[in-house]
Amino acid sequence: MSTVQISAADVNKLRQQTGAGMMDCKKALIEANGDFEAAVDYLRKKGAKVAASRQDRDSNEGVVIAKATADGTRGVVVELNCETDFVAKNADFVALANTFTDLAIAKNPASLEELLALEIDGQKVSDIIVENTGKIGEKIGISKFETVTGDKVVPYIHGNYRLGVLVALNQAGAGVEEAGKDVAMQIAAMSPVALDKADVDATTIERETEIAKEQIRAEGKPEEMVEKIAAGKLNKFYKDSTLLNQEFVKDSSKDVRKFLNDVSNGLTVVAFKRIQLGA
Repeated sequence: MSTVQISAADVNKLRQQTGAGMMDCKKALIEANGDFEAAVDYLRKKGAKVAASRQDRDSNEGVVIAKATADGTRGVVVELNCETDFVAKNADFVALANTFTDLAIAKNPASLEELLALEIDGQKVSDIIVENTGKIGEKIGISKFETVTGDKVVPYIHGNYRLGVLVALNQAGAGVEEAGKDVAMQIAAMSPVALDKADVDATTIERETEIAKEQIRAEGKPEEMVEKIAAGKLNKFYKDSTLLNQEFVKDSSKDVRKFLNDVSNGLTVVAFKRIQLGA
């Protein structure tokens, strides 16, 4: 047994150098009697060193998992990334993503930072990620985490875990879940920028208006007509790009707002999240 005293500063230094977890670094230094080079070799043999050498790699592959609580009032969506499609399709990698999502469902973290700080069997999620980076041999990490609440939250996963959607509705009665699934599929396909006209940010409105004006001027329209025509184009943008005003993909005779109201009087979407892998 080593008699060398291992300080917290030494452990932190090795962690910064290798990217390995705190407990792994401490164990490595104990095994190496405080010798940093030997400790690094120990970590390399265990696979932990891989994490440090992979920090500059791109991790644009992965999976997106969307789930709701048992009572259907809260949903979370998590994107776990890796470097290759081969790893993304691995059952263990998908299971890891599901484990993190289940933890978020159980513990209700308010942010990605809070999720990374949660523990599974005494080990932080952030350290589990580093450990699995070493095991898998690819840089992995959680890049996105979103949550919504409502009377009924419907999760939807599209395209072999490549896109996840959460839809929060203001009712939980008969037919609501099926309607929510239809709306989730609409969001996946049509990628709305906001829920309704009032939810579009000012920067987007300004950009769309300026684009419209330039198009109108390029067509040779008189300047006095530019503002009026631009307003019409902006209304078309709202119709195409805001969820409740979009033409319902399953029935083009109505928009999403009317579709929901036909299902149940007053039924509407109060929030949604759409996460696409790598986007």
